Amino acid sequence: MPDIFNGVKTAKRTIFATELTDGLLDPSTEMLGPVADGGIIVASTAPGCWGPMITPAIRGGHEVTKPVAVDGAEVGDAIAIRIRSLVVTSAATSSGSDQAMAGRFNGDPFCAGVCPNCKTEWPATRLEGIGPTAVKCEKCGAEAAPFTIANGYTIAFDDEREVGLTVDRSEAERMALDALALMAIPDNSIQHPILAFAPADVVGVATRLRPFLGQLGTTPSKAMPDSHNAGDFGSFLLDAPHVFALSKEELLAHKTDGHLDINTVREGAVLICPVKVPGGGIYLGDMHAFQGDGEIAGHTADVSGTAILEVRVIKHLRLDGPILFPVAEDLPFLARPLTDHEKRSVLALAAKHGVETVEVDAPITFIGTGADLNLAVENGLSRASEVLGMKLDEVRNRATVAGAIEIGRSPGVARVTFRAPLAMLDAIGIGDFARSLYSLG
Repeated sequence: MPDIFNGVKTAKRTIFATELTDGLLDPSTEMLGPVADGGIIVASTAPGCWGPMITPAIRGGHEVTKPVAVDGAEVGDAIAIRIRSLVVTSAATSSGSDQAMAGRFNGDPFCAGVCPNCKTEWPATRLEGIGPTAVKCEKCGAEAAPFTIANGYTIAFDDEREVGLTVDRSEAERMALDALALMAIPDNSIQHPILAFAPADVVGVATRLRPFLGQLGTTPSKAMPDSHNAGDFGSFLLDAPHVFALSKEELLAHKTDGHLDINTVREGAVLICPVKVPGGGIYLGDMHAFQGDGEIAGHTADVSGTAILEVRVIKHLRLDGPILFPVAEDLPFLARPLTDHEKRSVLALAAKHGVETVEVDAPITFIGTGADLNLAVENGLSRASEVLGMKLDEVRNRATVAGAIEIGRSPGVARVTFRAPLAMLDAIGIGDFARSLYSLG
């Protein structure tokens, strides 16, 4: 519990975020903390996506940590989150492409589950056996999972969590019998482990692990499901038939784009998030063991994990959505800082062609979201223009000449990366993040 002095909670250097939400991000809910500006959040996270998707009592599509307030963070500020450590604790998981089950939800299978028999909303359920028919309504016994796996796999990880291998059906079914332990589901999670479904359509495929957080951000200023706190999934809330419905204006004003599924939001990176409620309310979850750009199957390997984050308040940096400083090896080729050899060649060109000053610049990524990828790209470009005070056409040129546009998630999360003048980053208080990550001196 936080210390209290004269009725006011005092900030702590370290906050342990082990409490989970039912997937609803509500600014009226009391936050953990506050954690001190410059302090540490240590979190234990539950798998996102598939486990909550087959557990209709979870109202937001994911289980994320209860938000943590940051001391001194006020509306109109930003919070920089440096990801110090990410560790996968699951030994195995299952995933695949999804199929919504008609009759088991009210307009949206992610956040409005309904029992098809007794019509209970967000029904409590239990597992009876294994396989895709195992989720049963506690009230009436009907099958109640809002989703099934259309084509999927079960994957086991090595002890070092460096590689994974998809297994056959007999091994998947053996693992399904010990699903809670193998997935290391946190004690306070209410989700059914997706490993219990035992899919095995893809067998003998090996891959590498490189974990990242699919959910990391700040609390929106109006209650919404956590999986819908982004421009693409958030569009499902527009004029929806359930209680979480929002207007387009409400969605644009209140979301913070915390559900990103961007595989470069990983250990070593810095994510800068908008503050739209007092304290910011940092929450996290939905750790993925790996993911190719775009999460094109709709889902990837959801795992339990532990995370260590370091937070810093940036005063008077008003953002509409996140800014990312990826680790250097994740930068697009043209956005990478020039090598010493390249710099010498550029100076020679400058002397030859009479260019008196060569710009000192640094890579930066603006996240854009929208109902589709075209809208997401335009959103990212516009955010860059607004934050840097740069003409939109110049942003387009820089992203073409010294950057790239990359898919974060299909259908509508994009990364707009380019080298921007370091002086511009310094002017808004974020230049030092680029210096520390990219050895700019």
